[in-house]
Amino acid sequence: MKFFPKSARFITSALAIALGVPANAAIPTPPAELQGIPVSLLVDIGSGQVLVQNHPDIPFLPASVTKVMTAFVAFEEIDAGRLPLDRRFSVRPETAREWFAKGTSMYLTEKDQPTTTDLLHGIMTASANDGAIVLAQGYAGSIPAWTAKMNDAARRLGMSRSHYNTPNGWMDEGHTYVTASDLVRLADAMITRHPALYREFSGVKHYMWRDVAMRSHDPTVGVVPGADGIKTGYTREAGYNFLGTAERDGRRLVMVLAASPLPKQRDAAARALLEWGFSAWTPRHLFDQGQPVAQAEVQGGTDRSVPLVANREVHATQPTGDNRKVTLAVHYKGPLVAPIRKGDEVGSLEIKVDGLAPGRVPLYAGRDVAVGGPLDRLWNGLISLFA
Repeated sequence: MKFFPKSARFITSALAIALGVPANAAIPTPPAELQGIPVSLLVDIGSGQVLVQNHPDIPFLPASVTKVMTAFVAFEEIDAGRLPLDRRFSVRPETAREWFAKGTSMYLTEKDQPTTTDLLHGIMTASANDGAIVLAQGYAGSIPAWTAKMNDAARRLGMSRSHYNTPNGWMDEGHTYVTASDLVRLADAMITRHPALYREFSGVKHYMWRDVAMRSHDPTVGVVPGADGIKTGYTREAGYNFLGTAERDGRRLVMVLAASPLPKQRDAAARALLEWGFSAWTPRHLFDQGQPVAQAEVQGGTDRSVPLVANREVHATQPTGDNRKVTLAVHYKGPLVAPIRKGDEVGSLEIKVDGLAPGRVPLYAGRDVAVGGPLDRLWNGLISLFA
């Protein structure tokens, strides 16, 4: 389906797809293990649908879950070619004195020269506070320069209710805070934009650095089938937090639990919530990854339109055993203006399952569209005139 708006505006167009019948079954009841946990959120990122939510947009203290953004910034720099995995970092004497054995640690000394790979394993596997500081100082020059990169990444991801003041989540009088909705955005971006790095550094249970045996406190990896990360966190002020995810048969769920009073309570809830998400809810396939969802009009380009595609398998999520009506709509601000690069995020697909809150999946340009020359503009103008 093509869209030809006359002037720039937000375009909404139904795809005229209506599958199934009106809702005829109750929404699944969340697991009892969630009771007593102040913040919880479970999202199916293949549909963008929220399956569970409790205070998803209330800011909270992330503790070591902060390190997920530090890892994400590093992933961005690595895949941009600016940070080699084998780069070695020096440890400043003052950093070694302040952070040696301070909380979870790699026990870095000023004699050590860890690589990027070592530091990222320390950060993601052992939750090493000193590793995050050394990476931040060594790459950006200072902690404020690194946290500026963290906040810039948060802004670009649309994490509008989060702010970072430290690279490791150490207590800072509340200057570092996040929301569950924002953390799902971060996890989604980490997994979809940097899949190889995500697989290398997330969900690792054990890693040896020098003579330090580091281990993960993730409560789901190796226990829940398909679980592969991401990060736990704890301070006295924050309570016990977890940003977790699992994938089965191409379907990925992302979960946030925050401010749990006890680690056992958080861990039990994490395992129960993921299992419930896979068993109580079922996907209905809509589009393969990279399959055109719609066409958007392009202004001033060599082509008059560009395909809109998703960077993931797209489905509608509905209660298991149900067959609800599904309605789809494409949203984008059009016409899109050339030049357009393949992979630019330009719109979204809204997926509405009868009786449930709608979800949204981002859509990207499926190919490059260069700026058109005079003949391109004349030809496209004639086609539009007679269309």
